[in-house]
Amino acid sequence: MTSKQRQVIHYIESLPIGEKISVRSIAQKLNMSDGTAYRGIKAAEEEGLVTTIDRVGTIRIEKRKVEASDLLTYREVARMVDGQVLGGEAGLDRQLNKFIIGAMTEDAIQKYLSPNTLMIVGNRQSVQRQALENNIAVLVTGGFGADQAAIRLADEKQLPIISTVYDTFAVATMINRSILNQEIQRDIVTVDEIYTPIEKTVFLEPTDTVASFHHLAKDTGLSRFPVQSNQRAVGVVTAKDLMGYNEDTLIERVMTKELVTVHPHMSIATVSHRMIWEDIEMLPVVSLDYRLLGVVSRQDVMRAMQSVNQQPQNVNTFEDEMMVFLEDFPINPHRTRQEYDYKLTVQPQMINNLGTISYGVLTEIISQAASRKIADMTSMNPMIEKIDLHYFNFIQIGNELQIAVDIFNQTRRSALIEVDVYHENRLSVKAIITCQLIEQK
Repeated sequence: MTSKQRQVIHYIESLPIGEKISVRSIAQKLNMSDGTAYRGIKAAEEEGLVTTIDRVGTIRIEKRKVEASDLLTYREVARMVDGQVLGGEAGLDRQLNKFIIGAMTEDAIQKYLSPNTLMIVGNRQSVQRQALENNIAVLVTGGFGADQAAIRLADEKQLPIISTVYDTFAVATMINRSILNQEIQRDIVTVDEIYTPIEKTVFLEPTDTVASFHHLAKDTGLSRFPVQSNQRAVGVVTAKDLMGYNEDTLIERVMTKELVTVHPHMSIATVSHRMIWEDIEMLPVVSLDYRLLGVVSRQDVMRAMQSVNQQPQNVNTFEDEMMVFLEDFPINPHRTRQEYDYKLTVQPQMINNLGTISYGVLTEIISQAASRKIADMTSMNPMIEKIDLHYFNFIQIGNELQIAVDIFNQTRRSALIEVDVYHENRLSVKAIITCQLIEQK
């Protein structure tokens, strides 16, 4: 890239978001040829600084940050364990993807040393230096420190050496929990991953006409468009809104101004709930200041949810841990009607400090039993909105529970479910669940 193209990029970076730019204006401002200005704008477009929108032109946009990774940094580890940074402070923002415990001999440790690893070790200064020499950061437990040679090496290699008063087991548990939490978060699909950005979609402006809508609809096959003014989402217009209006009517007169919008950070489950509740096929995606970023359709959300359901999960959530114990009730060939659907034995991790089943765990078990029955009976994904739960008898550790699920009212988009939980043939819990039904494909 030439210095003049870089000059154009620096100038564009100084412009406010939303500023309209042109080849001629930049050429005049920076005293260069139109060709050089054009190549500079194209370079800026490749770096995500500008975009070209039909009927609007080229505008300055906010550069989308590229997420390098969702891994932990050494700075976060130091904060987590209340650690003191002894050396290598320049490397605190490096990331790690695993840790090892230096409890082995130095020869045995060698084969476990790899990049982006954290060595957790006590007062073993030779192991501390061995890790640093192999480009491994060090976390010293038990309140011990490091010698000056190790600290100098940490500074030289820009690898943190951190001291904490916690013991090895405690810090390993903290770090492992944090890594698992981040892996779970990475598995949650958000709008940011699936929406169609503004430069790849079409929109109308309030000053466009009904005729403009019909032209767009014919070209794209769509029947719903966002309306944008000065880069802000100001409305949505659908084919239904145009009924009874002539071709010259302005979009501003017919569009829906009370917008239902979503933000990039929202989960697809939240968006799906909103689409079903509002009976909407497409939603504008906006920034916090209502700048129009793009659109997300119901088809986008359904495809994403189907993909999530098909992906293997590497990390268990609380829900997964509890549902391991929920089993199908054995079929009795001598009965014409199945009395129970599922069974479960209350485990130690399910109880509270009084020895009875935790209310949160009980609610999760009932929710999952209902969801499993809906999925088996309808091939739909349930989204629970409300649970009315009545607890009649205490359920304690070791109790064997039988669960009966009855879908007593169902429409195309919602269902009412009754869940009864029995212990020793006595009704212990009754719940009524209201849920929305989401197509799996």
